[in-house]
Amino acid sequence: MSDLAKSFAKTKLSSLPPPEPLIEEEDDSSSASSMSSTGTVIPSNAQRPAPTIHWSDYYAQEFYLEREEPHSKFHVYLTPPASLQAPLLVLHHGAGSSAMSFALAVKEIRKAMPAIGILALEAREHGSVVWDENGAVDNNLSIDLLSRDMADMMFLTQRKMGWKELPSVVLIGHSLGGAVVTHVANMNLLGNKVLGFAVLDVVEGSAMEALKHMQAYLRTRPKLFDNLDAAIDWHIRSRTLRNPESARASVPSLFVQTSTGGRWVWKTDLSRTESYWENWFTGMSAKFLNGKGAKLLLLAGTDRLDKELMIGQMQGKFQLSVLPAAGHFLQEDQPEKTAEVIVEFVKRNDRSTLVLPPKVSDLLAQGKKV
Repeated sequence: MSDLAKSFAKTKLSSLPPPEPLIEEEDDSSSASSMSSTGTVIPSNAQRPAPTIHWSDYYAQEFYLEREEPHSKFHVYLTPPASLQAPLLVLHHGAGSSAMSFALAVKEIRKAMPAIGILALEAREHGSVVWDENGAVDNNLSIDLLSRDMADMMFLTQRKMGWKELPSVVLIGHSLGGAVVTHVANMNLLGNKVLGFAVLDVVEGSAMEALKHMQAYLRTRPKLFDNLDAAIDWHIRSRTLRNPESARASVPSLFVQTSTGGRWVWKTDLSRTESYWENWFTGMSAKFLNGKGAKLLLLAGTDRLDKELMIGQMQGKFQLSVLPAAGHFLQEDQPEKTAEVIVEFVKRNDRSTLVLPPKVSDLLAQGKKV
């Protein structure tokens, strides 16, 4: 991990006294205010990255959830479900991205399903911090640890909110996040709570091929920007993102301001994660097909399917949807269409909406003929 990233982790997530402390604001209207010691965190002006669009336009609450072992502070956004009978979508971003990459899609999902809950997570090195037993920042990004982090964030949220149990969950991951949710679906950490999982624009074959060119791509990216407007503009001009509104929502969360010069550098140094790239995606196709729950694969093009998935798709083992007009960040480029696919997938697999016929014994007990 770079010295800059370590400095960011310590100041933003308060392992050491930060230069400007986080402001904790109690919200009497929410059960969250009475749970845990972490509180609802409102970033100070110095720490707030987004100049134009704030997270509260898309999520109801922001938490820093603390795990004791290993010592961790997890950054999450939450919009609670209307009841524990409603499903909870748990979102995991891609490498170098953030929970705000789902912002516009979340807004569209909530329009279609107002009762649904949303929990958007940020991985270690991407907004959350994990420390080792010696107090040093742990930058291990193996798929097993990222998956356990994801499950723990769900359970910590349950404790934070005072829920007796987790709602039924649908796991949704983009790129690296897709590999993580697929791994979680194979680890049996959530019991029967997983209704299904959705993977956005990543499959093993094309991901492994793309890794050969990743370092060359990273060398073409600017290392810093004079201001966040310039960073947003670069994402649009380079066609990394094709939706200016989503760029304004998500891009500021990808950067941290330097202490000298006031310029903006990437929060996550992707080049330093290279040793984990194959670990993230190796065996993903088999895990996707064998994972627990219903399965959705949402791609920007059918050319991304590898042989194993093509066979599985022909056998009807998962739902395949394609958004050919989108780029890799399809949930940002086409949030309305992404939301439509996810909403339809959730509704089809939500057990809470099933109406079962009455038992014969109950009808006989009521004196009815059967």
